[in-house]
Amino acid sequence: MTITEFSLDQAQTGVTYRVLSVHANPHLAHSDQHLKDLGFLPGEFVILKKRALPGGDPIVVRIGSSNFALRRAEAACVLIEQV
Repeated sequence: MTITEFSLDQAQTGVTYRVLSVHANPHLAHSDQHLKDLGFLPGEFVILKKRALPGGDPIVVRIGSSNFALRRAEAACVLIEQV
């Protein structure tokens, strides 16, 4: 079985994913810690709810019982896999 890993900014709307890890973006100060504080922790489930039009930035995601709007650059810091 092959596990496909990719970043949250590449997710499809309405599909459930599992967070694998969160990494820092050198262009966004403290981005990794901010995302972890919001609940983006390994093992948590996340669903992409909506992309803004035009361009798809920001995106709306649900993690746990909370919804958050993230910039695509922030979402790119979250590594996920489909469940």
